[in-house]
Amino acid sequence: MKWLKHAFATDPPGPAQPDETQRALLEKLCREVVRRRLTTPVLLMLEMNRPLNYVSAQLLHYLQPIVAIIADTANYQKLTAFLEQRGSIDYVCQRLEAIETEYRGQTKKGDKPASGEATRQQVPQVPQVPGNERD
Repeated sequence: MKWLKHAFATDPPGPAQPDETQRALLEKLCREVVRRRLTTPVLLMLEMNRPLNYVSAQLLHYLQPIVAIIADTANYQKLTAFLEQRGSIDYVCQRLEAIETEYRGQTKKGDKPASGEATRQQVPQVPQVPGNERD
């Protein structure tokens, strides 16, 4: 009956720990999200879909032939394997929040953002054309 002992085993509580390759992929992905200033929508989406974590990872496996056209399949498989783990959402959320805090600290100090990160640019004002004033 040894096989029954682990029949209902689950992952330990808390964030999952990725290996080095997965960590590098997640770091790159999280930095890109922060650079594009999409941290809040991504965190909201991750938290809302937390109960569907495993199903979402299986959907990523299903979409692999399509994604293989534009992405590296070995890295994609490693990323989806990490996302199957129960604590993966916790890890990704913590990394997003840490990178966002780091990014905000750099921009408040007046330092240049880390390499590859865009800075905020002023949008030029469009001049008013005479005769097109709105009341």
